Amino acid sequence: MQDSLAEALGQWQYRGIPANPSGWLFRVARNKALNILQRQKYQRKYVSGARHDLSSDSSSESLLESFFSEQEILDDQLRMIFTCCHPALSKDSQVALALKTLCGFSVPEIARSFLTTEENIKKRLTRAKQHIREACIAFDVPAGLELDRRTGTVLETIYLLFNEGYSASEGDDIIRCDLCVEAIRLAGMMEQHPAIRDKSDVCALLALMYCNASRFKARQDAEGRLLTMAEQNRSLWDNSFIAKGIEYLHRSTRDGHLSVYQLLAAISAQHNVAPDYASTDWKSILMLYDNLITIEHSPVVLLNRAIALSKVDGPEMALQALEPLKEDPTLSSYHLFYSTRADLYMQLNRFSAAADCLEKAISFSTLEKETDLLRRKLLSCTEKIS
Repeated sequence: MQDSLAEALGQWQYRGIPANPSGWLFRVARNKALNILQRQKYQRKYVSGARHDLSSDSSSESLLESFFSEQEILDDQLRMIFTCCHPALSKDSQVALALKTLCGFSVPEIARSFLTTEENIKKRLTRAKQHIREACIAFDVPAGLELDRRTGTVLETIYLLFNEGYSASEGDDIIRCDLCVEAIRLAGMMEQHPAIRDKSDVCALLALMYCNASRFKARQDAEGRLLTMAEQNRSLWDNSFIAKGIEYLHRSTRDGHLSVYQLLAAISAQHNVAPDYASTDWKSILMLYDNLITIEHSPVVLLNRAIALSKVDGPEMALQALEPLKEDPTLSSYHLFYSTRADLYMQLNRFSAAADCLEKAISFSTLEKETDLLRRKLLSCTEKIS
């Protein structure tokens, strides 16, 4: 499998990523394994005193064909992600490698997932390939304690896969349900796996994904335009997904463990249980964000917390909370940072400042449908300025 990954990283750089990356990897691995068997047969046929003659033994090839059969590829996707998440690599490199080689992400998509530059991702992947080659890292499927060691990184990979589906970073579709369904399927397989002993984070991630996926049908209007939470028709929300999300959230709390996924799921669930936007319990959501920043003090979490803060203490307080983030390079090209500030300025009737932020948000937006929403807001601002 190590050879297959190396070949993938080499060929895909020039030929592009195939439509089914995991299938490509398995076909290459299968062919390489069969070639090895053929060489073994030839050698053993002509080496005197050989104990085993594989020339008439088709069982090995049959076993390989069964192991690498096309029907096994979907089920083996999770095994492949665990294999890619090798602890000899840095955590970010593990996730980037899995997203690139197995999930078919482009470098720009990975860069936006990590809120970094494409050049940084290219360097990260190059360093990972070099380390794999120089350290002769064996990409074996982990088991036992090694499986538990890699669970966190695998969950992060699945989470980023879901996020790309929930709000795509490129292409014509802002929502890619296929990626979200695959992410939920992979996490569901982990939840059912007997060798993964600590299921709290797995259940928490499933809770988060089900809660978010419940709103898919309401996130766009008939023309495909993106709708805000306040604009969505809540009768279109999937109640069965909401129920599953809350069930998994309860299951994730059984051991008293508090995690990032659990808090994010609880925030999403708060939105789901509100009968309408005006009834949203923003005080509880703000409290959950306050807990979240003690675990995950990231710029994106602080940005989202500011939205909740604006609902509790007003937009001026939220803008003050966002002021230090203006110097954070992570958010310098993040369109949601500027669109969030624009919304806050609009609430204060500061339409010139809002328009400036919207123009920046538009310049960094990569999806046409998302850009359309920003342009509609900008038009509204300019009309009020004039």
